[in-house]
Amino acid sequence: MLNWPLGLIAPEWYDNDLLDALRQLGHTPPTDLNFEKMTHWLEANKIDAAVYGEYKREAAAYSVSTNYFLPASLLLFCLSLDLKGIIGLGPKAIIMFLTGTLGVILGGPVALWAVYTFFPDGFIPAEHDNVWRGLSCIAGSWIGGGPNQMALKQIYEVDNTLFGTVVVVDVIVANIWMALLLYGAKNTNRIDRWLKADTSGIDALQEKIATYRASIERVPGTRDMVMLMGLTFGGVALAHLLATNVIDLMNANMEALKAARLDSLAKPFFWVVLFATFIGIALSFTPAKRFEGVGASRWGSVFIYLLVASIGMQMNLLKIGENLGLFVVGFIWMATHGLVMFAVAKLIRAPFFFLAVGSQANIGGAASAPVMASAFSTALAPVGVLLAVLGYAIGTYGGMFCAGLMRWVGGN
Repeated sequence: MLNWPLGLIAPEWYDNDLLDALRQLGHTPPTDLNFEKMTHWLEANKIDAAVYGEYKREAAAYSVSTNYFLPASLLLFCLSLDLKGIIGLGPKAIIMFLTGTLGVILGGPVALWAVYTFFPDGFIPAEHDNVWRGLSCIAGSWIGGGPNQMALKQIYEVDNTLFGTVVVVDVIVANIWMALLLYGAKNTNRIDRWLKADTSGIDALQEKIATYRASIERVPGTRDMVMLMGLTFGGVALAHLLATNVIDLMNANMEALKAARLDSLAKPFFWVVLFATFIGIALSFTPAKRFEGVGASRWGSVFIYLLVASIGMQMNLLKIGENLGLFVVGFIWMATHGLVMFAVAKLIRAPFFFLAVGSQANIGGAASAPVMASAFSTALAPVGVLLAVLGYAIGTYGGMFCAGLMRWVGGN
């Protein structure tokens, strides 16, 4: 009944009690099917979804990782923050972030035009009026994040079935792109030489953090670990509490937010990430900064690895063949984004770090921008967070502009 033991890795499964319930209804259910095949069997036998829905379960790994481990990692990374050093990195980080936004806005209509022009009619089976509406959700996600995606779904009244399809495209294409960037992070010196980039600011900041870490490093004891984890998850709890209060305030003024197209910010996750980052930055000005000496950023990396693993669990590459037309649009779209990023990075001689983090601050948002930044150095993780916050602010507006261009491509 389970794709994997105990459902620890399977995103969805059915309780074994479902088998007894089906037998009581006079059915003889198979006992060796995974989740998807069991679902097909239930549908083929015309069993009401209300009957088997109560036995459906979902893994909590991704939810726990995003809601608790991600903010915990951000807080831990920020404990040893050198805010002055980050500010000293200069304007190229913002330029590359905005270039990433431009690449997404241009990539959507370019990809849709290419598919309509070079592929046979019906390659994308849906009508164009539905296609551009559905793809607007990808634009919102790739410029901002999940809140912006949901906002555009409501604005353009995207059909739920189509929305489910574009979400699959969004997740798989974005994660493949992220994997390529992470691979590039391991070859950053070679890429920076090709870009002729000046990495002196980044190198100096990394060296400064490494020197400070070495000066306070010690073997951690039980007391150190208890205090560190208590501080970390106490901060996460405070971030959730503050986020809840902000959301209550925003819900009370939702009409005004909708009028200003800012209702996409009324999502708890955005505020949890923001407050966890601010709490970490605030603690970096206190003696708590010395927790870096007992491995604060290393624990942050552990939580990030758990998050990356849970993100990978959401991917099902077998879905590509079921929605080939939209996946082709997605891959061309991402390729356009990447080409724009590399062209501008080459032009202004921006380090690959700014390219990768600027891209992920758009494409992946707060869940993956700090992951990308920490792949270069844990000291740089806050850069990813700050850029991702900017993405949330402009994601809905950028998505709407991209949607307008995609609508125009189809002549509607």
